[in-house]
Amino acid sequence: MNQTFTVKEKTKQIFVMLIPILITQLGMFSMVFFNTIMSGKYNSSDLAAVAIGSSIWNPIFTGISGILLAVSPIAAQRFGEKRGSEVASVVRHGLYLSFILVLVVIVLGIFLLDPILDKMNLPKDVHKTAFDYLVGLSFGILPLFIFNVLRSFVYALGKTRVVMYILLLSLPINLFLNFVLIFGRWGFPELGGAGAGYATSVTYWVITGMTIFLVKTQEPFSVFFVFENLKAFSLAECKEILKIGVPMGLSSFFETSMFAVVTILLSKFSVTTIAAYQSALNIVSFLYMIPISISMALTVLVGYEVGARRYQDAKSYSWLGIYLAILTASITGVLVVLFRYQVAGVYSNEVEVINLIAHFLIFALFFQISDAIQVTAQAALRGYKDVNLAFVMTLIAYWFICLPVGYGLANYTSLGATGYWLGLTAGLLAAGIALSWRLIYIQKRKFIDTQKLAV
Repeated sequence: MNQTFTVKEKTKQIFVMLIPILITQLGMFSMVFFNTIMSGKYNSSDLAAVAIGSSIWNPIFTGISGILLAVSPIAAQRFGEKRGSEVASVVRHGLYLSFILVLVVIVLGIFLLDPILDKMNLPKDVHKTAFDYLVGLSFGILPLFIFNVLRSFVYALGKTRVVMYILLLSLPINLFLNFVLIFGRWGFPELGGAGAGYATSVTYWVITGMTIFLVKTQEPFSVFFVFENLKAFSLAECKEILKIGVPMGLSSFFETSMFAVVTILLSKFSVTTIAAYQSALNIVSFLYMIPISISMALTVLVGYEVGARRYQDAKSYSWLGIYLAILTASITGVLVVLFRYQVAGVYSNEVEVINLIAHFLIFALFFQISDAIQVTAQAALRGYKDVNLAFVMTLIAYWFICLPVGYGLANYTSLGATGYWLGLTAGLLAAGIALSWRLIYIQKRKFIDTQKLAV
């Protein structure tokens, strides 16, 4: 990364980082996309099972990934402060935490997975497939967490393209494994939706193996010797990552768990409604990769400028990123609404499911804009290492606005399942407004501090 001086240079810098991150995120999401599409083509019960399994797994994955991704803003600020020699230690302690967190997830899964599925009162075949899908995914948790730490390190250096290449190379492997394990082709067992979990796990091992090789052998990554001196454990380093990462992880967890709870609440409706809702959410989530990619670039760029005490540049990056996210969300939202039936047809062959997906997608436009504002504002705050109040704001928005409003509209009006979409939109918009207000406050405070130092 380099210092920039004009809006044009800053916009170019954002795009230089953004495009590879976006392709990487789309690659990661494509695995979920392949799981959903192929399971839906297998049958609607397996689609519902994979949807439910994903709804249980996604809050855990995003929450813990949020903790581990704290390596990125911490490392970026160290670079901005010209303390690059300390970066390797941050990465190593991120790896230590990833092993610890994997053990926690596995133990909790052993004791809690069956009881959670039992409480959902699912049909037996859906219950079994969802359980088997999550078991398959569990074999890929360790490499996935390690990959997220190493990816944060690579991003902090501003070298986003290499991760993009790794993801692109892995996608054909994932697509092939999904096909043969779900449908049982070419001598492989026919596992249905459960096969998607095993296919994804194998792909995670491949991705992580390539990333480790890259970090160990290729410059500029290899000069940091990330995998050397692994016995030098520091509790203080872990605490620094957790201090930033836990609020980040909790914010992500409460957002995704909110969507998971909505899926669980929708279980009172038909399998068709569950499948349609999850498919529509899958489409919106796919498009969400654009603002989430902007947010990841934003965290690094703002963190780098804050570390260098160039607060005006950090402010410029923050708002450029937010405006870019709003613009792209508006364009993609309009396109989804206009072509909703064609898009819905990709997910199912059943007319009833297609019509319901298309109906849900009408609400995608305002949903996407609200989500784009809140995720980029929150990312800019992470660049400032301001995460605690942001966590409280998102917790209130998700659990005290989204869910109550959605539940009330869905159960006490004629809107039915559509009410949840309106509730989600209202809560995300509230989060976006609150986080933007906090960002303005932090930037004003930094400006005042700079003026005092100048005096």
